[in-house]
Amino acid sequence: MASYTFTAQTKDNNTINGHVEAASKEAATQAIIKQGHRPISITEEKTQKSLFSFGGKKVKTTELVVFTRQLSTMISAGVPLLRALNTLTDQAESKAMKSTLADVTKDVQSGMALGDAFAKHPTVFSDVFINMVRAGEAGGILDDILKRLAVQQEKNDSMRKKVKSAMTYPMVLVVIMVGAFFGMMYFVIPNIGKILYDLGGPDAKLPFLTQVMLGLSSWMLQYWYVVFGIVFGIIFALRKFIKTPKGKRLLHYSLIKAPIIGPIIKKVAVARFARTFSSLAGAGVSVLETLRVTGNAIGNEAFKDELGRGAEAIKSGQQLSVALAKGGLFPGIVPQMLAVGEETGQTAEILIKIADFYEEEVDATISSISSIIEPVMIVLMGGLVGLVAVSVMEPIASLSQSIK
Repeated sequence: MASYTFTAQTKDNNTINGHVEAASKEAATQAIIKQGHRPISITEEKTQKSLFSFGGKKVKTTELVVFTRQLSTMISAGVPLLRALNTLTDQAESKAMKSTLADVTKDVQSGMALGDAFAKHPTVFSDVFINMVRAGEAGGILDDILKRLAVQQEKNDSMRKKVKSAMTYPMVLVVIMVGAFFGMMYFVIPNIGKILYDLGGPDAKLPFLTQVMLGLSSWMLQYWYVVFGIVFGIIFALRKFIKTPKGKRLLHYSLIKAPIIGPIIKKVAVARFARTFSSLAGAGVSVLETLRVTGNAIGNEAFKDELGRGAEAIKSGQQLSVALAKGGLFPGIVPQMLAVGEETGQTAEILIKIADFYEEEVDATISSISSIIEPVMIVLMGGLVGLVAVSVMEPIASLSQSIK
């Protein structure tokens, strides 16, 4: 059972706060309503990890995809759910997956719905997964829903790997550049300065660029603890700030406006929105619940806020395509194609086409950016080395002229 904190309104229109134990957020909502209150907000309490803990259960995406496909096949073949879960628990390779499935099997055996059993393991099963399973159970199409889930997870994992691989190379080059800079400041420049002063004497007149490099190196050597304190302090403060709701929102809004990475993030978010929304809508989940779950699944606060505004517009009688067109965050093609889907009753099919289109766009954009980043980073590294070379060769040349 998970623990939830809530804010609710009583029959006397008073606002109260409290907590409730429930298997899911929906179950918590029903429990509050049964108490005679009207829920305003419900938040799951995060369990605090021990100081010496090194993470909880971690299930790989590939392992989850295999489990989803196998469960779908067994259910469609007529195997009872409990027998299928017991078989897949025995076949699970990792301890994390085996332990998770064992807990799920016990809950299902005690009479709990499969979706609610999955909801007790939010680190393994996402909101999208849980809501689609619940919809599949309600509609009697669990095997078909699980097939859709497996396909969606494979697509999401493939896109995540592509973006990660595209960002790995420039990040490695940036780390090398920073490491090379500090290495030269702490080890190379001081030795070169010693050689120059040995050749020209303590009163030697060195070029301005050389004096700047030597002065910076000397300051970094003398106050190394300040330098590393500032670097690590900035990193720590940024990480802390980004984890706050305000920091996360500011970061996400800034990233989608960034000149190079912004277009990629937008296309990834649109593709993820289209595929997730299509899966949930095709499973029969209500539009408002679909928007809420999709907003959380995208992983970007800007798009989450946009979908939240879309949900409010739907409540007031507008169509989703009109609301997204007014927002301006989604490309124009998305609300236009969504409008066609709403008119023809083929919203899920249209969104799948949008997802396929933007996934191809992400591939093309990543390929083009990767080809540009490499020469840019090489030029920057060459410029850093050239700066050091000029600051060294210029005083040597002037000192040699003085010796002549």
